[in-house]
Amino acid sequence: MGTQNISIAIDPDSRKKFLKHLLHDVEAFDYMMANGLVEKGKYRIGAEQEFCLVNSFYKPSMNGPDILEALDDPMFTTELARFNLEINLLPEEIKAGCFNKMEDELTKRIKKVDETAAKFNDKVILTGILPSIDYQSVQLKYLTPRQRYAALDEVLKTLRDGDFELNITGVDELIITHNNILFEACNTSFQCHYQVQPNDFAEQYNWAQAIAGPVLAICANSPLLIGKQLWAETRIPLFQQSIDTRGKGYHLRERQQRVTFGNKWISEPGDVYKSDIARHPVLFLTEIQRDSMDMLQSGEIPELSALNLHNGTVYKWNRPCFGVHNGIAHVRIENRYIASGPTIIDEIANLAFWTGLMKSMPDDFRGADKKMSFEGCKENFQKAAMWGIQSGMVWNRKPVSAQRLILDELLPMAENGLKSFGISDKEIKKYLTVIEHRAERYQTGARWSVKSFRKLREFLSRDKATVALTAIMHKRRISGLPVCDWETAAASEIKNITFRYENVGNVMTTDLITATEHDLAELILKIMEWRNIRHLPVEDKNGKLKGIIFKANLTSLIEESGDSASLTAHEVMQKNPLTVSPDMDIRAAVTMLTENGLTCLPVVDNDRLVGLITNKDAKKMAANL
Repeated sequence: MGTQNISIAIDPDSRKKFLKHLLHDVEAFDYMMANGLVEKGKYRIGAEQEFCLVNSFYKPSMNGPDILEALDDPMFTTELARFNLEINLLPEEIKAGCFNKMEDELTKRIKKVDETAAKFNDKVILTGILPSIDYQSVQLKYLTPRQRYAALDEVLKTLRDGDFELNITGVDELIITHNNILFEACNTSFQCHYQVQPNDFAEQYNWAQAIAGPVLAICANSPLLIGKQLWAETRIPLFQQSIDTRGKGYHLRERQQRVTFGNKWISEPGDVYKSDIARHPVLFLTEIQRDSMDMLQSGEIPELSALNLHNGTVYKWNRPCFGVHNGIAHVRIENRYIASGPTIIDEIANLAFWTGLMKSMPDDFRGADKKMSFEGCKENFQKAAMWGIQSGMVWNRKPVSAQRLILDELLPMAENGLKSFGISDKEIKKYLTVIEHRAERYQTGARWSVKSFRKLREFLSRDKATVALTAIMHKRRISGLPVCDWETAAASEIKNITFRYENVGNVMTTDLITATEHDLAELILKIMEWRNIRHLPVEDKNGKLKGIIFKANLTSLIEESGDSASLTAHEVMQKNPLTVSPDMDIRAAVTMLTENGLTCLPVVDNDRLVGLITNKDAKKMAANL
């Protein structure tokens, strides 16, 4: 999806022409792989650094496109949302000093964007999911104004024929529908690339799948979304669900998501491409001037533009990649499941660990008789996403904790792999010690975030706690210490943080006790007494607001009634109350409360009750307006 010159695959003639190029690209790929036209004998690594931008109040920034223009650097590029940008790091041959060199380059580029963002009063956060993202941050005004992003939003909504749906359950649960693709933009990754040998591609790809579970477990860094504690790596279900093109409904047939781990080991280099073309319709077209097979017959190396475009719209967690540089073709595996951050040294340590493991693939993993089933490999990945370093796995057909697997087996394998590349003991120790300490101390980015968030929630509201966590995360990143050495967030660290309320959605209460119109008034009064609440909304089975009950009024009506036992919510509720929307300016909501002498306002979105804001909330926020 890097190309700008794309169109939606609707026009029949253009589609036929593109599909012909796509089929010829697959044929050309197979031919080049089989006939020595793909580079061998070279091993390289590369990376793409996605990062978040927050404003002076540690909320998602709108300034990404302006900051990109000010950077004026071709190594930086846009992402889906205005609050994200990406750095493309130069590839490095794997040899002594290569990881130090990549760390130095990344540090230099992050420093440059730090300085540029500061001119806009913005800051850079390295994290898998920005803790302070709220529902307002995923509205279309945050979509980066680029044609390819608008096209992606349009085509995915057309394929789904309905809203996007999220249903993620962890300690908390997030069940929500959304009318655009911007929840996908909440994902921020550190994508790692590893160049492999063409004759070893299939086995190396299978090995990348096999190690994905334990690598994800030690790299997990995304446990929060909209203030909800979900999976250790919430990016996994979020990405899968936020751009799922399958419509809802009951289907006996199996249909794969466009974001997928895969469904079997591969036996030939082109298997992944062929499966994806068979299973997933073409979303976009681009103008292609020359046929890839014609180019091969002329002695030229084609770039396989059609294949690469389609491959860029099927989001494998381990994605095969074909590229051409200076007329030389190469193949690599892109690791897409590692989250951004929380520090530069953590990211380079993740890259070094994965690279060492890729090189140390055991000989007995080759061939059809592997030591694990594909289903077991996929299960390891799923459990790692859910539980991170606390998960259990199956390795060599035996159960083992992720911690012991990493410490006892995978770290020594990674060390041997890096040594075989000529990496010095000092460089290996610098990065693998970071992985070792994370495992020993059970302190990944995910675990630090959860512990710190829970500590902050002891004295802050949910929204404030997410903002405070983001601010403290930025402070820790600047310190340069890896996450394994971070102290849990403390109350003293919020003294210099300015909390700003903008929208009703930032301050409304969402954990509501509600009634239906047919509930007994006496029962409602008891519930209000038990829960010490003054207001209780009444809704129908679809969540549509029908009215609101005030405790003072309810008590009087029950006392005055001659038949209180039959009194229902319908008879005691205030019908058609004033309401506000979650994106309403908080100042306007406060004005409505005070001018109308109200003690609460129901918050409604698309006719459905989503929250409640009270005069007590208004008093608390007055100092922050």
